[in-house]
Amino acid sequence: MLSKYEVVIGLEVHVQLTTDTKIFCHCATRFGNQPNSQTCPVCLGLPGSLPVLNKKVVDYAILTGLATHCSIASRSLLARKNYFYPDLPKGYQISQLELPICEHGRLEIDSPEGERRTIGITRIHMEEDAGKLLHDSGAVSRVDLNRACTPLLEIVSEPDMRSSDEAIAYLKKLHQIVVYLGVCDGNLEEGSFRCDANVSLRPRGQKEFGTRAELKNINSFRFIKQAIDYEVERQADILDEGGRVIQETRLFDTASGTTRSMRGKEEAHDYRYFPDPDLVPLLVSEDWIEEIRNSLPELPETKIDRFVREYGIPRYDAEVLAAERATADYYDALVKEQGNGKLCSNWVMGEVQRALNDSGLPVAECPVAPRQLAGLLKRIEDNTISGKIAKQVFDAMWKSDRDADSIIEEQGLRQVSDLGAIEPIIDQILAANPEQVAEFRAGKEKLLGFFVGQAMKLTKGKANPAALNEVLVKRLKG
Repeated sequence: MLSKYEVVIGLEVHVQLTTDTKIFCHCATRFGNQPNSQTCPVCLGLPGSLPVLNKKVVDYAILTGLATHCSIASRSLLARKNYFYPDLPKGYQISQLELPICEHGRLEIDSPEGERRTIGITRIHMEEDAGKLLHDSGAVSRVDLNRACTPLLEIVSEPDMRSSDEAIAYLKKLHQIVVYLGVCDGNLEEGSFRCDANVSLRPRGQKEFGTRAELKNINSFRFIKQAIDYEVERQADILDEGGRVIQETRLFDTASGTTRSMRGKEEAHDYRYFPDPDLVPLLVSEDWIEEIRNSLPELPETKIDRFVREYGIPRYDAEVLAAERATADYYDALVKEQGNGKLCSNWVMGEVQRALNDSGLPVAECPVAPRQLAGLLKRIEDNTISGKIAKQVFDAMWKSDRDADSIIEEQGLRQVSDLGAIEPIIDQILAANPEQVAEFRAGKEKLLGFFVGQAMKLTKGKANPAALNEVLVKRLKG
């Protein structure tokens, strides 16, 4: 039975960097261009071509290392990892082994049981991506080398995760961080963020790890969870039957929800690593590290704590708002303009998000700027308009790029707060509904809502609710 075993999971995440050019040449990194249109002698591995390391890749590696509490190496090496597949025409991949640029980091996650867990990060190293093999239905395979030499960071965790849920929590946290940093666009469908999962089982209480299987190149959180869960069940069945798990690389079949053997799992010596003779050791000074440290943005956890502390909003609101950097920046700017943290969070999470979803727009392209929305929310607070009318004004702002005040004046939407103007309307409603008045006075006070609705209908939603209630109660009970 599965309860006899402890699940041990370590993850290797490949993060494609958002540099304009490749890691060792000036070819573009744009996705979706004509096959083999973004290549040169360097990324094609032609004789006599020499690689030159892209400084931006190093900047991004240092930035990611600092955000994940890693030590940054003052000296690191680029190495050749030898293997022969047509998607890497050089016959080797330039990567790092003994001396990676970042080591000994960590991420904090919340386990499904609500426990705070620390997941160690063994290393973060730079490497180049391979090309893409395209297999026809027949015997022909084609290769697109546009992606060859695209810069990657490989982020290798310690085997600290004990369930697929913990693995997904770690991946989502890491995904959020690299997107916040701007080092990766986080597009899973395009392969910008993909994962290899090392999964093994051991009898509970045993210190030694079991034999692991590596699940290769999965680019969906849902599929990663399915693949891990299937692999755990598969290995448990083997062990229950007295069998032995084989160390191997396995692929996840999304159609069947199963893993299948791909090849025996290689070890480092199989790749015959050695320092790349065309690339000198990378030396990173303390000044360089401090320059990058000073450019670190406020990360999600820090931002959540600040939103709760400074703006007085519930932690749930803060977590939703801080989930995406652009949304957090929008909210931050809105509160600085308007001042009411909770009112602002309600509107960003409500009307703004609704309109963005309906329009298919990202927050960065929101037609209503924080300054404009702040103007609208001020009109709610000073009772110029009601919350209901504010939604009508917001929709007009979304379509016209005008400010709230001009729309309110043009459409005559100012809230009626003058008791002298409201009293005749109330008298008219009470005179038209004598039965409901009698029922209210007989104790059916829920009918107050009926009278409020009638008044709102007559005033087209412009009556001040507080003033309206005051006059209604006075008239009905008088």
